[in-house]
Amino acid sequence: MKEGLFHRQNQSQRMAFAGVFAILLPICFPHLFRPLGRASPSLFSEWIAPRPRHLPLLKAALTRHIPVRQQSGLWAPLPDQGWKACNEPTIVSSLPAKSQGYIQVFLDGGLNQQRMGLCDAVAVAKILNATLVVPHLDLNPVWLDSSSFSDIFDVDHFINVLSNEVKIVKEPPNEYSWSTREYYATGIWPTRIKTAPVHASAQWYQDNVLPVLQSYGIVAIAPFSHRLAFDQLPIDLQRLRCKVNFEALAFVRDVKVLGELIVNRLRKTKHQVLGSELRVNNDGSGNDGSGKYVVLHLRFDKDMAAHSACDFGGGKAEKLALAKALSLTPEEIGLLLSALGFTNSTRLYLASHKVYGGEARIATLKQFFPLMEDKKTLASAEELAKVEGRASLLAAVDYYVSLKSDIFISASPGNMHNALVGHRAYLNLKTIRPNMVLLGPLFLNKSMVWPDFEAAVLNGHRNRQGQIRLRKEKQSIFTYPAPDCMCKS
Repeated sequence: MKEGLFHRQNQSQRMAFAGVFAILLPICFPHLFRPLGRASPSLFSEWIAPRPRHLPLLKAALTRHIPVRQQSGLWAPLPDQGWKACNEPTIVSSLPAKSQGYIQVFLDGGLNQQRMGLCDAVAVAKILNATLVVPHLDLNPVWLDSSSFSDIFDVDHFINVLSNEVKIVKEPPNEYSWSTREYYATGIWPTRIKTAPVHASAQWYQDNVLPVLQSYGIVAIAPFSHRLAFDQLPIDLQRLRCKVNFEALAFVRDVKVLGELIVNRLRKTKHQVLGSELRVNNDGSGNDGSGKYVVLHLRFDKDMAAHSACDFGGGKAEKLALAKALSLTPEEIGLLLSALGFTNSTRLYLASHKVYGGEARIATLKQFFPLMEDKKTLASAEELAKVEGRASLLAAVDYYVSLKSDIFISASPGNMHNALVGHRAYLNLKTIRPNMVLLGPLFLNKSMVWPDFEAAVLNGHRNRQGQIRLRKEKQSIFTYPAPDCMCKS
């Protein structure tokens, strides 16, 4: 009995000590509870669930009624805009009788940044009349993914589609087997080009890279992100880049099989009771998006948070995040989608590697869209096994599902947003681009009522749903493929 009393006293003392420690920790170590610097949010900020910032709008959005006509227009496919895919060269070209040598590129970044680099690598090989070695994908420093080109893309398809444009080999010949990423990490070598400027011209490559290629028979360019200009290039070279992007870069079978499985499951109606709070706005007309789905790229990943100067816990920091990163919070993107006409019966697929803050961050978004899904809710652990733990393959699955969706919307500009905006424009598919200039003041106006908010959102997004936008000077051909890679139909 004394032992039990002694045990309870010790337990009480431990609990009291823990309570005092919890109180003193923020006082003694305040740096743990604020941003650690530009490269990292605070140590504990991910655990803190943000409070709703727009409660009146939130309550109104959850009880509003969406007219059938509005839903019908929302889900309707884009009409013919008078443009069609056009990536064949204007002049029939042939491979040079003799290659000038072998060109290697080492690509960093995530999947979509590497994708753009691959397109540029083929174009540079064409400029130099060189043989391209299948590019090397560097280790992703954020997700620690070492996936190779052949892990993500169908190598044989890549080589065959481009066989009339550029000669491509899987490995350099034996005489150049020494030319590896590891070799160039050991010192400064004359066959490596480190000075390629961002958005270099075709002439720069002919003046600076071709002599090295002719002297040594091989040249390696690293870094190689955004190393080819978008302007003042021949139309055939522009079309070649689009041919790589939209035709030659096909995902491997594992990605396509899993992607198609997810697409099929998204298109099937989900019959289940979701609680008494669910008020499904479905009149049976078939105009409410039944059998269709929208993809939301919620760019609230660990890498995005790590590159901002902000703690996304609310208050001034979150306002700073909105201004600096032009990124909508999950709550705000839910309000935007609701104002556009999406309802709680909408099948919404969340394309995101891992939302910073986990389930707590998207709790409000789930109030709007209880049928929200992602890879892990739609596929079993066995079905995900071949891509699990590999960020590039997971991103490839999201890309595939996004490209097949009826509507795509991204909460913030970024490489995936830019890549899919361009790819879907090329295929004339609906893509809603949030009007950040409009939304910022709307969300800062705390007296805004739902009817005014909804009207402003609808009016401000009428011409932001996939309408063709012609590329302007210095803009990316991968985001705006018209007019360079598209023809009037």
